[in-house]
Order: sequence, then structure tokens, then C-alpha cells
Amino acid sequence: MSRINLVTNETATSEQKELFTAITDQLGMVPNFLKIFANSPVALRGFLGLYVIAGAGSLDALTKERIALAVAEQNACQYCVSAHSAIGRKAGLSNAEIEAARAGTSQDAKAAVAVKLAKSLAEHSGAITTSELLDAQNAGFTDADIVEIITHVGMNILTNMLNNASRVEIDFPKVALNKAA
Repeated sequence: MSRINLVTNETATSEQKELFTAITDQLGMVPNFLKIFANSPVALRGFLGLYVIAGAGSLDALTKERIALAVAEQNACQYCVSAHSAIGRKAGLSNAEIEAARAGTSQDAKAAVAVKLAKSLAEHSGAITTSELLDAQNAGFTDADIVEIITHVGMNILTNMLNNASRVEIDFPKVALNKAA
């Protein structure tokens, strides 16, 4: 059971219902973590805005999912590992690639550099080495791409923190963490 209230359609204010309608129109449902976010419509709007902006960037959908999986595993967020395993599969990631991302790498050489950088960013609160930055640049990532990788890491850390703090019920097929929570 969640330690923070899940806003439901029955308990939602008109502003929260408006947000839920927009989310449902896009996703076909309102995932539980967004029902937690809805306690603060300002926080939910901020997250959704960042999500839309980050989604429009130069990184491909598979790399974004790989980053989400690596960060979720790094932060022991079972909700996000479960959600992004399902979303990643739907986007085209194989089970082997999902496991590779969770381990901080990828079978795709360029994506492996992005995932490794993302994991290091999460692990070291952004204090990456010059070598790691050069590796990303040498793999073909522009400064804009690197800023987007950092943005995706930050966005995923936010959801990991929200889910871990609230202990929100997982509403995706459950996937066990590779490391102890």
C-alpha cells in the first residue's frame, strides 16, 4: 500500500481530473505514480512538461528507455524497472537488451556509451569524469545530446525518488530488481 495518497477519479479535484483526462488521452490510463504526483497538480504539470520536452529531443526512444532502466536499477526503483521493462519491450527492446540496460550497458555500441554515462551520472550525482564525457563525445554524442542524457537521468531520478518514497503499488507487470533494495 502506498505511503502517499493515490488521487483517484473519485477523489480528484476538477484540476486533477483535467490532468487525468489529458494523461488518459495519451497513455490510455493513469499510472499509479502519476496518481501520486497528482497530490500536487503543480508538481504533476511540471513533470508532464519536462516529459513532453524531453520526449521531443534528439535521443531515440530506445536509448531513452535504456537510460530509464539503468537509472531505475541503480536507484533500486522496482516500479520504474517494471514500468520501463514493459514500455521498453513495446518500443522494441529485446529481453536481453533490457537486461543489458539494467546492468548499465547495451548491445548497441553507441547506446552503451549513453547508458554507461547515465549510470555514472546517477551514481555520482552528476560528478562524471572528463574521460566519461570525452567517451560520449567520441561516440558521436553532441553537447545537446549529452545535455539530453543528463535531463533524462534527472527526470528518472525524480520518478525513482517519488516511487521509492511513496512505495506506490506497481501497476505494470512486476519485475524483480537485480540488486537488493
